[in-house]
Amino acid sequence: MVAEASRLYETILVVRSRTGDEAAFREIVELYQARLGFYLRKMLGHGDGAEDALQDVWFDVVRSMARLEDPAAFRAWIYRIARDRAYRELRRRQKAPRSSEGLEVVAAEEPAALYAAEDVQRVYERLDGLEPHHREVLVLRFIEDMSYEDMARVIDCPLGTVRSRIHYAKEALRRAIGRKT
Repeated sequence: MVAEASRLYETILVVRSRTGDEAAFREIVELYQARLGFYLRKMLGHGDGAEDALQDVWFDVVRSMARLEDPAAFRAWIYRIARDRAYRELRRRQKAPRSSEGLEVVAAEEPAALYAAEDVQRVYERLDGLEPHHREVLVLRFIEDMSYEDMARVIDCPLGTVRSRIHYAKEALRRAIGRKT
């Protein structure tokens, strides 16, 4: 029920933003700034242009907001913009993303007793070493808690492909975590 109310409120903010309500747009930025920043740092590496990419995403959002057909699809739409920006940067670099040295660890909303801080840190470090398409689906699904349908919109692929990528990404992460540091 709370998630539905949050989605409805977000949709209202998007509609208000499209009409030029700056306060509503500032609220959207507050809702997504840290989450998009985390996503871009995971895709691009900390200190490797993620902050610049984040600014570019917001410029794209401002320029394109009026063309968003379904305000309720805002979340998938904004992550699609961030994904496109990240992949453009990765193509420009023509190399794999770097490590997450200095990256602040954001713990999942699991009970603290289940995982030690070192375990969480190790998972985040291993996540950085995965291929971008594996890292992306794991971040969207397990950190952003995105539905498979929204992920398919973000990644622009069939639902079955999303399921397959998650499966293979989880396997790659398990193998990476199993390796000694």
